[in-house]
Amino acid sequence: MSRLLAEVDFADASQSMSAHALVSALRELADPQAAAALTGAISAAVREEQWHTAAAALNALASLGRGAAFAVEVVRPLADAQDLHVRAAATAALWELEGEAAGVVPRLVELLDTHERHEAAEVLGRIGPAAAPALPRLRTMLTAGYEWTRVYAAAALWDIGGDAEAPAVVETLLAAWAENDATSNHVLACLSRMGPAARPALPRVREELALLRRSGRFRSISNDEELQAACRTITASF
Repeated sequence: MSRLLAEVDFADASQSMSAHALVSALRELADPQAAAALTGAISAAVREEQWHTAAAALNALASLGRGAAFAVEVVRPLADAQDLHVRAAATAALWELEGEAAGVVPRLVELLDTHERHEAAEVLGRIGPAAAPALPRLRTMLTAGYEWTRVYAAAALWDIGGDAEAPAVVETLLAAWAENDATSNHVLACLSRMGPAARPALPRVREELALLRRSGRFRSISNDEELQAACRTITASF
């Protein structure tokens, strides 16, 4: 599959769909041997201004972690790309490839004021306590009108700030879940990470677990199993 990606002519717009499919498949496979092909695809896609494919290839490269660190010199300039999707993907990739918070946290905080705010919040959460400079901005996002924005912000707040943020995080997650039950998988994933700090959510979690038809995104079997596992992790904490 890496060979097929390397053979794609990015100057031919008709091949863009095939390129994107190959990149997506390589991300699922998470094969470290694909790093060189993905790096080449990033450069070619950027050269031809195929931003969607470039961002997808950056995400696939990021999933390989430090094993793809040799690609940093290709990725780093893209953290200043005009295309926001590429900029966000490149910034996230820098964190996964290098693991240095100081260079990426300020960029991610800037992205919280763009339509890439959810992705930026997710990466900040993965960074954890070293992303503490983002806490003030994330706290303001708890009052956003869009419930998904509040969910991503709350999850990042917990992952970065821990127990000190717990009351606001639980309150925000439960309110968003009540407003839109499609958020439940995200909500429960965060609550399950919180352990005993998620105690105020316990009645709602038990209620969800007892339902014959639960909430969650897409109502699929795999997402329902994920939701049940999160619920059981939470209830087992008490």
